[in-house]
Amino acid sequence: MKVLAGLAVSIGMASAAVAAPPAAPFVSIDGGEMSLADWAGKPVLVVNTASMCGYTPQYEGLQTLYDTYRDQGLVVLAVPSDDFQQELASGAEVKEFCAINYDITLPMTDITHVKGTQAHPVYAWLRDEAGFVPSWNFNKVLIGRDGAVLGSWPSGPAPMSPQIVGAVEAALK
Repeated sequence: MKVLAGLAVSIGMASAAVAAPPAAPFVSIDGGEMSLADWAGKPVLVVNTASMCGYTPQYEGLQTLYDTYRDQGLVVLAVPSDDFQQELASGAEVKEFCAINYDITLPMTDITHVKGTQAHPVYAWLRDEAGFVPSWNFNKVLIGRDGAVLGSWPSGPAPMSPQIVGAVEAALK
């Protein structure tokens, strides 16, 4: 069973295996690099974020989700992006904004492309392997311990909504 856009979709036994997510590094907002390979064996909720969006208050829920489940292995990765023209001008500004307004401690990348021909290789993989392309800020995708896409949600569902929490708890079992 695969969950896309919050809907369960059965996949036949004959379907081809999905390729593992690429280990292509993201530039960390704190400096250095990070990749999904750093969290191999852990579920990762990847969320494209923006500082000047109506959904920006979801940062609070993302941090709560991370705080609630990180000791069980969940990683919540915020990926600031200006692909929808609602991000601040620099990673330093994003980092300061998130620290001051939301006390963010979850892993966060520098400003990154999430769609189109310049999409980061992880987002290109999500597009090619799972048909996931962010349609707006705060689209969420859950990648399981084995690298399979377990679910994706548009901007609307809050990080602590029952559908996302349920999928996270199932991924942690």
